[in-house]
Amino acid sequence: MKKFLLFLLIVVGAIFGGSFDEVFADDTVKTLPEFFIKSVNPGYTVDGIQNVGEMIEIGRNNSDEMESLAGLTIGYINSSGNETILVDFSKYIWVAGETIQLHLASSPGSELAQVVYTKTMAFKAGPLRLIWNGEVIDSVCWTGKDGCYVPFSSGNPTTLVRDMVTGNFEHVSNYESSSDGALEEMKTEESDEKVVSECKGVVFSEVFSYYETLSGEQFVELYNNSVESIFLDGCFLKYKNKTYPLSGMVKSEGYFVRFATDFKLTKNPASSNVLELIDADGAVLDRLEYFNGQRKGASYALIGYDSSGGEIWKTTYAPTPGEPNNYQEFRTCEEGKIINEETGNCVKITSIAEKICGEGQYLNILTGRCRKIPEDSGIKECKEGYYRNPETGRCRKINENSGADFALVPETYTEESNFVALYLVLGVLGVGLVYIVYEFRHEIMRMVRKVI
Repeated sequence: MKKFLLFLLIVVGAIFGGSFDEVFADDTVKTLPEFFIKSVNPGYTVDGIQNVGEMIEIGRNNSDEMESLAGLTIGYINSSGNETILVDFSKYIWVAGETIQLHLASSPGSELAQVVYTKTMAFKAGPLRLIWNGEVIDSVCWTGKDGCYVPFSSGNPTTLVRDMVTGNFEHVSNYESSSDGALEEMKTEESDEKVVSECKGVVFSEVFSYYETLSGEQFVELYNNSVESIFLDGCFLKYKNKTYPLSGMVKSEGYFVRFATDFKLTKNPASSNVLELIDADGAVLDRLEYFNGQRKGASYALIGYDSSGGEIWKTTYAPTPGEPNNYQEFRTCEEGKIINEETGNCVKITSIAEKICGEGQYLNILTGRCRKIPEDSGIKECKEGYYRNPETGRCRKINENSGADFALVPETYTEESNFVALYLVLGVLGVGLVYIVYEFRHEIMRMVRKVI
């Protein structure tokens, strides 16, 4: 009977007094997310060789099916509190199997890794974080403070390994990691492109610095204008004499977005700011200069090419991270207002009398003025509304939006409620019922015999 009362107290405490972690001991089974950190090793110096064994092992729960890694990033916070994105997976990479093994690119044995990263980890740092579409789904730290695990020691090489029952980590000597996971490129039916591991062929296509609310909105977009898919591992973004690693794959004529999670762009520089794309040897592959005069909520984007193949860059009020660039000359006005093209400001709608414009002109219904019909950009062989990519020879559509005719629809996010509390109560009661039947099975059998 004492055992039953004890169990009842535990059930009540779990429902009303706190979480499972507070009620149950450390050996309680912990449910891990779809992707989780399985082990971490910061690397050691062995026989004069540095970074021996540095690796990160990522586990999977649903290992029977292929899973897209789109939206998964691995971030690392050093002892100074600065975060670096070690790996940012591309939406074209899929995984099968139970584990993914990542190694420091300069560490021995890195050629056996499925993915490499370029920023080494410290003996006392963290957390190492798994981020899924902006949300932290798993993390581990080893500072020895604030609930973090004991730091690594150079005199006693260990690997921080997760106990798959409790979910906790412990330092293990002579741990051997496994990598049965297989990373595959997601290919379309009409394309069987070769994938190359060089950065050449990737260029800047858009930069968004003058954010509206949070600095995390800032991004730099790259475009693959070659006919082959390209791995970005070993490529770096250089800004203000600092480099930031890139990782992932970009399909032919595809886009890659690097959000400013570990650095911050100048919103509207007093003088021009320069971004560079460099390879592992420091060679500059592409260069982007964005200037003073950036506008709030607008990006600076590559819109197309002129007849000689030169790039056409414009400020657009339609930022499109990861998608074809869309030129919107003016901001989107609130209901009841339109753009005054002379000033770029939103003004109240006024009636416009019918007006006949001369040859080669059109009537702008927003201002009531005749404006010259833009001449063809010089792009040959492509039909109207398209331009030719000089690198691939393919025609691409020119997207334009006046800002008044097609208002932008902002992304909205809703939080779904799933009656978590109800499910928790039902689950606990179900576990309690099973426990009671098992614990008092002998008493129940004796009672049944008496009744019979």
